Amino acid sequence: MTHVLHCHHYLTLYTQLAEDCAFLDGKKLLREVSEDAFFHILSDYYRKQGIATIADRVLIGEQYYAFSGLGQLKVACAGAGGGEVELLTSHLDAGWIRKFGKRDQAVNYVTCGYVTALFAAVFGLKPRSFSANEVASIVAGAERSRFEVVAN
Repeated sequence: MTHVLHCHHYLTLYTQLAEDCAFLDGKKLLREVSEDAFFHILSDYYRKQGIATIADRVLIGEQYYAFSGLGQLKVACAGAGGGEVELLTSHLDAGWIRKFGKRDQAVNYVTCGYVTALFAAVFGLKPRSFSANEVASIVAGAERSRFEVVAN
């Protein structure tokens, strides 16, 4: 499987489209599509490569996020009940600020989906086992974006 999520203009524009698409709840749709896509990629990789420890799975998940061109993600803590993730750099936030400027609301719906996919894959659970909420955002002026993750 090949995927490309590289162009920050493209990512910025389809994030804006998701926000404008209120009748379909575009934000939720973008989160779930991201979660489904990344869950299968991460789970398949862990299974095929025999990656069994939580620490190794988290590290690979952080590296894969960067490899995908989305930014630099760090899992601060993770457990079966949830955890916390920081976004040290964000391709989307950088693109959004360049194109539209800063704003009060977070924009990382794709990353929320990635984070919930990562937690589900790390703990061997199914998609929709976790929810992620961006509680601090680079696009809103924070030094780092921060995501709180809770088990559903």
